[in-house]
Amino acid sequence: MALDGIRMPDGCYADGTWELKMHVTDLHRDVSLRVTGEIHVGGVMLKLAEKLDVKKDWSDHALWWEKKKTWLLKTHWTLDKYGIQADARLLFTPQHKLLRLQLPNMKHMKVKVNFSDRVFKAPNVSQSTPGIYSSPGLYSKTMTPTYDSRDGSPLSPTTAWFGDSPLSEGNPSILAVSQPISSPDILAKLYKPQSLLDKAKINQGWMDSSRSLMEQDVKENEVLLLRFKYHSFFDLNPKYDAIRVNQLYEQAKWAILLEEIECTEEEMMMFAALQYHINKLSIMSSDNHMNNSEKEVDEVDAALSDLEITLEGGKTSNTLGDITSIPELADYVKVFKPKKLTLKGYKQYWCTFKDITISCYKSKEEAHGTPSLQMNLRGCEVTPDVNISAQKFNIKLLIPVADGMNEIWLRCDQEKQYAHWMAACRLASKGKTMADSSYNLEVHNILSFLKMQHMNPDPQFIAEPAVTNDINSECLVSPRYLKKYKNKQPGYIRDLISARILEAHQNVAQMSLIEAKMRFIQAWQSLPEFGITHFLAKFQGGKRDELIGITYNRLIRMDANTGDAIKTWRFANMKQWNVNWEIKMVTVEFADEPSLAFICAEVDCKVVHEFIGGYIFLSTRAKDQNESLDEEMFYKLTSGWV
Repeated sequence: MALDGIRMPDGCYADGTWELKMHVTDLHRDVSLRVTGEIHVGGVMLKLAEKLDVKKDWSDHALWWEKKKTWLLKTHWTLDKYGIQADARLLFTPQHKLLRLQLPNMKHMKVKVNFSDRVFKAPNVSQSTPGIYSSPGLYSKTMTPTYDSRDGSPLSPTTAWFGDSPLSEGNPSILAVSQPISSPDILAKLYKPQSLLDKAKINQGWMDSSRSLMEQDVKENEVLLLRFKYHSFFDLNPKYDAIRVNQLYEQAKWAILLEEIECTEEEMMMFAALQYHINKLSIMSSDNHMNNSEKEVDEVDAALSDLEITLEGGKTSNTLGDITSIPELADYVKVFKPKKLTLKGYKQYWCTFKDITISCYKSKEEAHGTPSLQMNLRGCEVTPDVNISAQKFNIKLLIPVADGMNEIWLRCDQEKQYAHWMAACRLASKGKTMADSSYNLEVHNILSFLKMQHMNPDPQFIAEPAVTNDINSECLVSPRYLKKYKNKQPGYIRDLISARILEAHQNVAQMSLIEAKMRFIQAWQSLPEFGITHFLAKFQGGKRDELIGITYNRLIRMDANTGDAIKTWRFANMKQWNVNWEIKMVTVEFADEPSLAFICAEVDCKVVHEFIGGYIFLSTRAKDQNESLDEEMFYKLTSGWV
């Protein structure tokens, strides 16, 4: 009797063959093939196609090992090399599948993406790839439900809205168009983080850029959020990046309206005025898009060049000035050093700002002697505290010392003085002096930001009721500022806020559409909390959970309740960082200070590792638009196991 047809206890036949079980997803059909471990994956797929005997293009199909969450993409590898045995079950499935993306503008589009490629390369819906954030509500590990941008209703995999938008018909130009929010009910229903801990929990959901969607349990037709992950914007050219500029504007707009980032009331009115202006121009340009677009770009080339420099992180200025000396500042400035159990306020000093150091003297005449107070600002945290209407121009400095951070406040008398000292402080915190080519541009941007917040209505201007009714002001400001007037009549609230928006609008009314969007992005970047991604962590030696904030150039240890910076570490001073994947501990070593170690709480440390590596990668890139993206270097810095 032949023994080759008798199956052994391990599932193999006497001749060494065994049954490989597969499921063909397109046909909803189970298939078995008799194979040996020496057959290569390509041979398995060829045999499978022959056995199916279906006239179909199988070129996009591949084998997926569900148990191991692995694509068998190396078709020259044998089953033995992959470790596949008789107990395995494989899926024969398309690599490209439909995915539902919520874009930064909160609209949803249906796209076909590669579920077998790394997430870093999977979405291809704009000129640069934002990070993919897994949709809360679809996974138990995430904290926030996703909502329909029309009416605020919760989204599920079967209720995502695509409407009649050309998005679903492959027309990418619609991504460059901004659409106003239709109803204040949307803002009222959408999720808003109530604390820094809420923000940290949201950040648990970022997808791993070095692994595929299938490897991260994403199913076909699921909803994912597409967001700009790293707040360092390169090569942003208004002439050619209309899609990216619009989506950045939309991400900034929703972050402000949903109170994901703090801003003052004056700043909120400025943002509202810019939104109102952008909404008006968007409606006008949609009527005559082709005629306006080229003319618009030509008219604002010069104005946008400064914005482009700021958003890219700084280019060499055309005006070099005197390169033989380093500029200095010297003026009377009020200084306050908070101490426990003291009620002392600001004290006026004659302050000089040389290189990256501020020296404070009791008077101008004593400036050649020993200073009463001296501060080296390298690595410090610089935070504005400004109220235009109250003429308050304060600068909060948190200066690194051995046991933490020293808090110092500077108070300037007027805008021009504040702009120069704030610009100098920001550069000094990065180890740069006022001789740096970006100093004058920084001063200009600060003054422009302040100017847009001015509330100086034209005496001839009278807001007509029809005009204020047209504004739909409750869709332009966050719910927090609407609550200030909760005891007033709804019509009164609308008219009051509309009048303030119209006052602020006078400062931006002459801007073109693309310039207004760029100004909005720039103003977003100027907010103190911009670009800080929060994660819950427990620091070595600490007894309670705190926050680790990651930005484009530093790590920040933060108080989880107040958000105050406890200690700052600059990437420029970093020697290396390591991750202990078993205990989820991240260790960072620095050149001239003790190492930092913390355990990631409630989040995979791979997410934190990828943010650090991603920003290190971006810091190595030149500002040259022709530079190609070094994908392998990105993976080496972010994947953790390449």
